[in-house]
Amino acid sequence: MRGMNDDATRGGGDEVEVSALAINVAIPGHLQWTDVRRDVEFRLTTLNVRMLSDGRLAARAYGRPTAGGRGAYTSFRVPDDPEIAELIEHAATRAATMWAGHRGLG
Repeated sequence: MRGMNDDATRGGGDEVEVSALAINVAIPGHLQWTDVRRDVEFRLTTLNVRMLSDGRLAARAYGRPTAGGRGAYTSFRVPDDPEIAELIEHAATRAATMWAGHRGLG
């Protein structure tokens, strides 16, 4: 087991493998939409955006059943919409700034 003072944790030697970074983004009301899964209609209110190891972004949408209740944690495809694409890009840029300014654990 590697210790906290090994080269990988100080940025030298072996690199730490990060497979993806993920953020959750609230979808503004005017951009929310509905979709149906297994005969249940969902209102999509949150995006989960991941930056893959090659730098590309991937996104899925999540929400709650419109009839109420918790429902299942079910992902939905994000529609090809320029405003949603812009939201995703802005969120990724904001997250990059936040990650760069992290202050460590605690």
